[in-house]
Amino acid sequence: MPDQEYTYELKISKDRIAVLIGTKGETKKDIEKATGCSINVDSKEGDVIISGKDAVMLFALREVIKAIARGFNPDIAKQLLKQDNLLEVISLNDYSREKNHQQRLKGRVIGMDGKARNTIEDLTECYISVYGKTISIIGKIEMVSICKRAIETLLAGSPHSNVYKWLERQRRLMRKKAFDPEGF
Repeated sequence: MPDQEYTYELKISKDRIAVLIGTKGETKKDIEKATGCSINVDSKEGDVIISGKDAVMLFALREVIKAIARGFNPDIAKQLLKQDNLLEVISLNDYSREKNHQQRLKGRVIGMDGKARNTIEDLTECYISVYGKTISIIGKIEMVSICKRAIETLLAGSPHSNVYKWLERQRRLMRKKAFDPEGF
C-alpha cells in the first residue's frame, strides 16, 4: 500500500483563484513541482482538489493553499513547505460580529499606512495578512505564537506602545535563548 494516493478538497474565494493559478498557470505549476502533488482548480465554484502520494507534503500543500486563500502572496505562502514554519489564522468573529467594529479592529492591526503591521512583522520576523474576516500569520513556530499574542492583545484594546514594548522584550529573550541555550 505504499503507492496510495491521498486527496484533499478545499474551497477558496473566487478572487483568490487567479492568485493560486498565476500568470499562464506558472504559480500552480511551480507549487506542484515543489510538492510533487497535483492541484485541480474549479474556477467557477472555487473548489481546489489536491492529490499526491506523500501525505506530509499534501498537508503542507493544503496549508500553502489556505495561506494564498487568506491573502498571502504565493512566494510567502510557499514558506509553509519548510518544516519549522506555521500558518495561524485569527478570526475577527471571535472579537466582534459587527462589520464596523471588525473594520476598526483590522485598522488597529494594520495601523496608519501599514505602520503597526510592519512593526509587528519586523519584531517577530513573521508575515501578516489582513483579509476578509481574518488576520493570518506565517512564520517560524515559536515566533508565530508571539506574533499571535501581540495581535490578540491589540484586538483586545491594548495601546500599540505596550504591545511593541512587550514584543521587544520577547525578541531580546529569544535572542538571549539562541545565544545561550544552556542558561535557559
